[in-house]
Amino acid sequence: MRVLIVEDEPYMAEAIRDGLRLEAIAADIAGDGDTALELLSVNTYHIAVLDRDIPGPSGDEIARRIVASGSGMPILMLTAADRLDDKATGFELGADDYLTKPFALRELVLRLRALDRRRAHSRPPVREIAGLRVDPFRREVFRDGRYVALTRKQFAVLEVLVAAEGGVVSAEDLLALAWDENADPFTNAVRITVSALRKRLGEPWVIATVPGVGYRIDTPADAGRAGGGRD
Repeated sequence: MRVLIVEDEPYMAEAIRDGLRLEAIAADIAGDGDTALELLSVNTYHIAVLDRDIPGPSGDEIARRIVASGSGMPILMLTAADRLDDKATGFELGADDYLTKPFALRELVLRLRALDRRRAHSRPPVREIAGLRVDPFRREVFRDGRYVALTRKQFAVLEVLVAAEGGVVSAEDLLALAWDENADPFTNAVRITVSALRKRLGEPWVIATVPGVGYRIDTPADAGRAGGGRD
């Protein structure tokens, strides 16, 4: 299990991290919202432990971003507030559990393991199409049995295309599903990411461009059809 701890009190964050390591739980620390978002964009975490009151984007905002990403990552909220209204707000934001400060490390460990078991029982299905095998839970991609290393954004785009099962996905839909709400609708990010993803997957090209419409995964039924391109 790998956990992201978002906590602005350094001594507490380090104590949590060191205690979790003794329980064989890997943990990274973010002392503010901006660092948390940066770590979430480059690393894969199983659970996020969020202090609500942190510098920069708040714990609440981080929770919103995680939920909006569709990753299904469980969220455990930390707070000094013990009022029912505060807890209700956290759950409404998408938190899966709540722990009030101060707390015993043992209780945190037990709650994290419970969330991890729940996460494991709701694993998304492995999808296979056109020689691709995409495992959303392990974040792994294989093409004809060969492992393909992808960036998080490339994986997110491929996941959307594979889920369409050969159907065409527009650039607008890809932008909405694989990027956050702050993405510029006029950006070239989708085209650039699809191009890089196509190269990572290798030849023969498995992602086709339908001019003026969007992108799709080439399936055996599509063989010989006209209208697909590379750009």
